[in-house]
Parts: sequence; structure tokens; C-alpha cells
Amino acid sequence: MGLRERSGRNVKVLPVQHPSVAGFEEFQGKEVKAWGLSLPGSWQEWLHLLLPCSRWMRSYQLQYLRDDVLAGVSVGTMIVPQAMSYAKLAGLHPIYGLYSGFIPVFAYAIFGSSRQLAIGPVALVSLLVSNSLTKLVDTEKVQTEEAMQYYSELAVLLALIVGVMECLMGLFRLGWLIRFISHTVISGFTSASAVVIALSQAKYFLGYDITRSSKLIPLVKSIIDGSEKFTWHPFVMGSFMLLILLTMKHLGKTRKFLRSLRAAGPLTALVSGMLLVKVFHPSNISVVGSIPQGLPHFSVPLHFSESSDLLGTALLITGVAILESVGIAKVLAAKNGYEVDSNQELFGLGMANMMGSFFSSYPTTGSFSRSAVNHESGAKTGLSGIVTGVIIGVALLFFTNSFVFVPQCSLAAIVVSAVVGLIDYDEAFFLWRVDKRDFLLWLAAFINTLFFGIEIGVLVAVGLSLAFVIYESANPHVAILGRLPGTTVYRNIKQYPEANTYSGIVIIRIDSPMYFANISFIKDRLRKYEIHSEGADHHGGSGIRYVIIEMAPVTYIDSSAVQALKELYLEYKTRNIQMALSNPNHQVMLTLAKSGIPDIIGKEWYFVRVHDAMQVCLFHMQKQELGSLDSPGEENFENSVLEGYTESSGTFMRESHEDITLYETERQPLMSDVLDF
Repeated sequence: MGLRERSGRNVKVLPVQHPSVAGFEEFQGKEVKAWGLSLPGSWQEWLHLLLPCSRWMRSYQLQYLRDDVLAGVSVGTMIVPQAMSYAKLAGLHPIYGLYSGFIPVFAYAIFGSSRQLAIGPVALVSLLVSNSLTKLVDTEKVQTEEAMQYYSELAVLLALIVGVMECLMGLFRLGWLIRFISHTVISGFTSASAVVIALSQAKYFLGYDITRSSKLIPLVKSIIDGSEKFTWHPFVMGSFMLLILLTMKHLGKTRKFLRSLRAAGPLTALVSGMLLVKVFHPSNISVVGSIPQGLPHFSVPLHFSESSDLLGTALLITGVAILESVGIAKVLAAKNGYEVDSNQELFGLGMANMMGSFFSSYPTTGSFSRSAVNHESGAKTGLSGIVTGVIIGVALLFFTNSFVFVPQCSLAAIVVSAVVGLIDYDEAFFLWRVDKRDFLLWLAAFINTLFFGIEIGVLVAVGLSLAFVIYESANPHVAILGRLPGTTVYRNIKQYPEANTYSGIVIIRIDSPMYFANISFIKDRLRKYEIHSEGADHHGGSGIRYVIIEMAPVTYIDSSAVQALKELYLEYKTRNIQMALSNPNHQVMLTLAKSGIPDIIGKEWYFVRVHDAMQVCLFHMQKQELGSLDSPGEENFENSVLEGYTESSGTFMRESHEDITLYETERQPLMSDVLDF
């Protein structure tokens, strides 16, 4: 099909193959199947699904053994003191930290898909555990053995609930839900939590008790009120240990040949503190005290009646696991040349927590610092995790008696040195330079967490993230396009002011899916651009006659948007404006076909390129200006189109022969064999 002018040269318009309803239904069937579970087809695939460790076991090479053992030992020497410190942060006896670094490590090595992720107790999860359980059992006010036991049993139950949640989210492939929480607000939340964690350890440096709280003001007030009880011995020792830790951490990061110092820092602080206490016997420095010797025994978690009070915290810890652990696992996998599945990873973390809960473990997740050490030490497979578990088992069997003399201030210094790196001030400065709106989001999450507590901070962080997503989705970017001189390329006229536009024709690009939440905004924008374009006609011309909608960025369209397109077309029709659609993708085209839009608008008004649509619109405008293609007096018609008219004559902008050749560009079909899936 073509449009012919007097000189005999054509604007060729090839017929467009529009999809049928049958094709639409077949496509829908395939889309629905894509949502279903893809079950393995062979026993090997089943084995890889249920036991991801089988992948690296089958291809294990002897040359990996040395690196795995060295990495496992490095992480093992790091996790023993850290686990004890984080247990104290969680309000638990240090032995629960060692238990949490034992069975879960073995379980993750079997069920986890990352080969470098190091799991165990972490600072943020420990703070969440303490903040949640303190509301149920205030061990500071009720310092009895029964209260402490009840508190510990609730922490173990919390691990089971977290494990079940993570497993269910992994099995039902729901890990994508957490993507709605932006990195910006999580950074603000984590930074504020790090400040709270560091302040909560002040009592071990100052030598007197302070209020247990997740809010800044009560902590600072408590520190100031008890200042007359200050003792300098724990302050000096704690500060000295913190200096050692930060120095070794810095050297391990900045000097490759000293990177082992980073892993050895916590153990150095632990051993140094033990030696100082044993040699000088300071009476005003508190120590850990007796720690049970031996491996944890199997026991079923208790107090299931309290589960409802723990669900909120369990959900939050699950979110932290997805954001931190899965994120770390993906980064490490990319660096080591393999892939991890987010849902499989979530299932592995869930199994680690579930199995750990039957051996007195409190909630665990992936650790930034230990995973970095594991990777830098050369870990190749999950065997490094098994070696780490063996190190902790050896510590439980043979070294717990030595931990009696570990000073509390040394454990506090280990916690503080770990959380200092979580205060992401670099991110705040970066956001201030790049995007002030993101900086305000970061600041809001930081301030609310710092002053109003973890729960409010989390709600604000999640609320801000969702509000940001909803706002961006409901208010998509819509641009007016113009043609770059000398090309057939059409771009945003705000970005490219030199782009040519045409009086009587508006080209609009919608840069998002079209659905119920944003279709009203899109319609308002289209009307606004139409009015703006009509107002730009300084000479009282006929106004807008063609609206070309570039739909290449539109990945999806729903029934509400389809209905809105119909209404918009009918509205345009009453004002003698023709709508044209350019380059809708396969799925969008099928949805439009099902709704009958091609028959309403006219199949001839669907185009592959904006340039095709522009040529046809210009052709019809000239046809309307001159009355008829076959009427007398049309000589030099082609030249009049190619040269155009100036805006002062009320038509469209001047173009040259070099800029555009309207009648020699063949229009391409919209899609070939649209039903070929």
C-alpha cells in the first residue's frame, strides 16, 4: 500500500500484520505458565535444587583445598570473638553467640548457594533481637536466672520463626518484594542503627550501667546522668583495644600484604584483654565469667504462644537478610564467576536459622566484614564455611574455660569497631552532590531511626521507599520529541533544543508502563502538551491536527489504560485530531488487539518508527492544504513539501532536501510474523 503524488514518487506504506485474538490467548497462556514453578527435569537438577552444595562438590579440585582451609581459619578466628560480642549486644550470654556461629554455618554450607558468604551473628540483627525481646522481658529490671532463661528461649524461638519466613519466601519466590525498599533509606536506617549500637556499648567503656534503648536521647541522657560513676580503668583498656582493632582493620584494607590483620584484629583484642586481666587482675574491670563447655544439645524451641509478638521483628530480620545477605552473595558470585538465585539463597538462610534454632542459636544472617575476609582470603567453595564451623566447634570443646577472663570492654571494642563501618557518611555526601531529594530521604530515615527508635525508623524507611516508588510510577516522564537536523532520529526537545518540531503535529513519548495508577497523569500531560502546542502557533493556524504517541518505552498496558486511550481518541476525534501510535512492543500490541483499539483508531495509523508516522502525517497535511492529490495545479508538489513553509505562513517548519526525503523512505512493517513465539 502506498500514497502517490503527481510526480510518481511514493510514500510506501507496507501493510501491518496485526495480532489475532487467538494469538493473544496463546500468549497469555505462556505468560501464566511463566509464573508457575519450573520443576527440575532430572535427578541431578533436583539434587542441585535441594542441595546446592552438590554443585561445587562435584567439580571440586584439590588445588582449592589450601585456599578454602586458610579462608575458613581466618573467618573462624574472627567470628569467635565477634559472636561473643554480638550475643552481649543482643542481651544474651556469650555462649549463645558461639552456638549461633556453629550449626548455622554448617547448615548454610549445605543449603546455601553462595560459596563465599560467611553467616553468623551480626550487629544489626543483634540490636533488633535486643530491642524486641526487651519489651517482653526486661532482664535489667528482673535480673533472675528464670528471666534470663526465658529471654534466651524467646531468642531461640525468634530464630525458628525467621527461618520459617525465609524458607517460605524462598519457596514461593517472594524475594522481589524487598526491592521496593531503596538503598538510600536503608543506608540512612543502617547508619543510625550503627550510632545506637556504638552508644549502647558505652557502659563497658565507662564502667557503669546505662539505659537499654534504641533511641538517641535516652542513651545520651543516661550516659550524662551516670557520669559521676565513671572509672578510668575500663575506659583506658577499651579505648586501647579499639585503637588496636581500628589500626589493624585499616592496615588490612589498605595494604594487601597485611590483609590478614583485618581477620586477626578481633582475636588480637580478645587475647590481649585476657592476658591483661590475668596479669594485673584489675578489680574494676568486669569480665565475661564462666562459659559452658561443649557443643550445643538438640532441643525444641519453647513458648510458641509468644510467636505473635515476635512476628514483626522476624519479618524485619528477614528483610535485613534479603537486603544484606542476598546482596553480598550476588556481588561475591559475580566476582568469582558464578551465579546465585535470590530465592535459593533465601531458602539456604532459612534452613540455617531453622536448624540452628534446634541447637540454641539466635537469628543469624550474612556478615559484610566476615564475607569480605572470606573472599579476600581466597575462599573457592563452601568448604571454607565448614572449616569455620570446625574452628568454632573446637573453641566450644576446648577453649571456653579460657574465655572466663575476657574483659567486657574488649568485647565492646569489637562491636564498636565493626559498626563504625556501617555509618555510611560517604553515601550522604554523595547523595548531597548528586541528588538532593535522595539525600533528604537518607536524612529522614537517619533522623527518625536515631531519635524515635528502630521500629519507627523501619516504618519511615519502608514508607519513604514505597512513597518514592508510587510517586515515580504514578507520575512518569512524558516528553515532546523533535527531529534532530539531518537525521531521522527523534529526541526530547528539552534535552536537544535544536530538534525540529512541526506546527500541527505533536510527538509524545511515554517513558513507563501505562496502567491504572498513572493513566490519569498521562492523559493530563497529553492535554497539556496539546494546549501548549496550540498556543505556540502565533498565526492563528488550525492548531494540532496529529498526535503521534511513541510507545517504545511502554513495556506494559492494562485495561484502564486501554480504556483511557479509547476515550482520548474519541476526544481527539471531536476536534478533528488524528492519533497515531508508534512502535508498541509485542505484549502491548497484543493487549491493544484484544481490546479492538486497532479497529477504532485505524490500523493504518500504527507505525514502526516515529519517522514513518511523521512522513504520513506531513503527507496528509499537504493533501488537506492542497485539496486533493489529483486536482489541477499540483505541479512542483514534491518540492513544496520538501522545502516546507516558514512558521510565518501558518504551516510547518522549513526543511531542506538534505534534512529529509519524505517520499523515498520506505515504511517498515510493525512486526513480522507477530504470532511466532
